[in-house]
Amino acid sequence: MTGAKSILFPLLAILCWAAFLYKCHGLRLERRDPALLALLAAFALKGTAFALATPAVARAVDQRLNTPDIAALAIHLLGGVAFSAAVLVVLAFWAHPPDQAWPKARWQLVAATAMTLAMLSLWIVAAAGASGRSTHYLLQNVRRPAVAAYTLLYVGALLVALVEIARLCWRYAEFAGQLWLCRGLRAAAVGALIYSINFVNRAVAVIGVQFGLHPLDWEVLTVLGAGIGIPLIVGGLTLPSWGPRLSPLATWWSNYRTYRSLSPLWIAMHQELPEIVLHSPASTLSNLNYRLYRRIIEIRDGQIALRPYMNSEVAVRAAELGGEAGLVGNELRAVVEAAQLKFALTAKMQGSPSPVKSSANCDPLAFSELSGGADLASEAAWLSRIATAFVQSPVVAASVNDRRS
Repeated sequence: MTGAKSILFPLLAILCWAAFLYKCHGLRLERRDPALLALLAAFALKGTAFALATPAVARAVDQRLNTPDIAALAIHLLGGVAFSAAVLVVLAFWAHPPDQAWPKARWQLVAATAMTLAMLSLWIVAAAGASGRSTHYLLQNVRRPAVAAYTLLYVGALLVALVEIARLCWRYAEFAGQLWLCRGLRAAAVGALIYSINFVNRAVAVIGVQFGLHPLDWEVLTVLGAGIGIPLIVGGLTLPSWGPRLSPLATWWSNYRTYRSLSPLWIAMHQELPEIVLHSPASTLSNLNYRLYRRIIEIRDGQIALRPYMNSEVAVRAAELGGEAGLVGNELRAVVEAAQLKFALTAKMQGSPSPVKSSANCDPLAFSELSGGADLASEAAWLSRIATAFVQSPVVAASVNDRRS
């Protein structure tokens, strides 16, 4: 796993420092915001810890300071204890007004300080009996009582902290109010739970070695836990800042998919009713909103132009077959409208107008009302449903074929 860590940990360090630099722009506007300062501290601490966790860097630090396993201690204190405390402080100020958040933040800082002193004391005791530097400090020394106690204290504290982070993030997401803040908190919650796999793995190692197991055999869990969990945590905590910029992209993609879904129906109308088209077809990547608007208008104009070719018997047959297929409500309406349009286009192509035939039981215009939505989005969604039925529905095909026969 050393090779994987040599690649993954620098990438995670870059990710954390990139998040730090990204959030630094907020210092000008929110210099005294405790949540922002704590968030910056969390990213800086974790970025430093991952840089130190890179095997070559950890080895160089130990040699430079001439103190075996000093890098391991720094990784655990900075990237574990201090990082989790900083994230909990962030959540306290995000969820509570300052007068309520400060006591919670102070408690977290006191707990982190106590944990740091306890771990430092155990590390010093363990260092006194060390024979040299360890490539995997916790796993290679877990049989020694001082290191086992150090490990259990460390992983126990981190598991409690990560579960608390996940719990608070998920809880606060329910009343966050802002969409992207809610999404970010949920992502951070999932990331914290995934990242906790690392510390469950370390706790199991303490027990596993007593039964002759070799924890390095499943060290891949550490790589997976960090590689998946940390990006989710970092991404989730920064998502409220950059997430809103994705909304226009999501809207564009939705419009593009709708535009493409209308193509089969629009093309069929364009071939028989070229006069409904204002502009010749062009790339959909430019001015998509306008092109979608024009496509909706042109399809509606086509529906009006095809009225003389519609037939009530097609509507009745489509409604019957649709009912037999279990279609109701708008699904049934869409199938009936699609069947009428397909039949009317065929009649137009053959040059045989089919005046509307009304009866006491069925008025085809009731199935072909020019309605569907109060705005562009709902109108596009309705016509997209009709276009899909126009191409794919077996009920539409059967209704039209029955009438032709």
